[in-house]
Amino acid sequence: MTEPRYDVIAIGNAIVDVMAPCDDALIDELSLNKGGMTLVDADGATRLYDAMGPAREISGGSAANTLAGLSALGAQCAFIGQVADDQLGEVFAHDIRAVGIDFDTPPRAGDPPTARCLIFVTPDAQRTMNTFLGASQFLPAAALDEEAIGGAKVLYLEGYLWDPEEPRAAMRRAIEAARSAGREVAFTLSEVFVIDRHGDDFRSLIEEGLIDVLFANHHELEALTGTSDFEAGIEALHGKVPTLVVTRSADGAVAVRKGERAEVPAEPIDKVVDTTGAGDLFAAGFLYGHVAGEPLERCLRRGAICAAEVISHYGARPEADLQALMAEKLGQVG
Repeated sequence: MTEPRYDVIAIGNAIVDVMAPCDDALIDELSLNKGGMTLVDADGATRLYDAMGPAREISGGSAANTLAGLSALGAQCAFIGQVADDQLGEVFAHDIRAVGIDFDTPPRAGDPPTARCLIFVTPDAQRTMNTFLGASQFLPAAALDEEAIGGAKVLYLEGYLWDPEEPRAAMRRAIEAARSAGREVAFTLSEVFVIDRHGDDFRSLIEEGLIDVLFANHHELEALTGTSDFEAGIEALHGKVPTLVVTRSADGAVAVRKGERAEVPAEPIDKVVDTTGAGDLFAAGFLYGHVAGEPLERCLRRGAICAAEVISHYGARPEADLQALMAEKLGQVG
């Protein structure tokens, strides 16, 4: 096997996040699903954008956020995702390349425009996400760089992108390319509503042994396994995927890798400001340790440290020097 060019290559929604603080009254007025993620159409996106206060725009998307954390830690990363040939598409491409991530997917001409996620952040730090998927739903298999996929230690797939048909087919092809090259496939379940729609697909991927690292939170674990008993959910899955990682919000995280189990508490912080990207950055920290062959508990600690950093400020991308933070928390650089 040739030496990998990348630590992680990811396929996900290429989205520009538009974030604004708001009060609970506006959430109620707009009938939004507080703390959750809802898909909206173009008209809905326009209506919600008009209702927002002053906002920040930055490239986002779950898998892209994870890569931003990995890149900040020093990993070599690449991203595959579809933008349109428009202003927000240029914003996305600039932002992701600016943090050191290779991004070479050609933009798509015409409608629909580049995807955007309108995020309302309430004073209790809950983020209410309303996503217009736009061009990101039209990632074709032809856009895959299979040589790059085969040249990455880990292919990381975002469950959100499983919903539309065209990128779902592209992701299946990417799994084949990664497995043919002897690489690992990591998958994040993303959200309960995605499991409600595609749980049978995900369970089939797991049963067929196509997933090497599975990320879930405790709600997603319940939705996937059909049991509200956390330990029973772990038991139902851990023998079917080589590495299972389950986050429990303020209660920390659990991972089981080839029979070994580790748990860590949530990393303490002074104040939770915005929970956007917590799971994405947890995955970044864990994967950084995983591709380096670190012990399971240390991988979890890295994930917890990254998640704590991102929820301490607005936005789903790290603002602190993650390598310095790791050195402080873990006692060594890296």
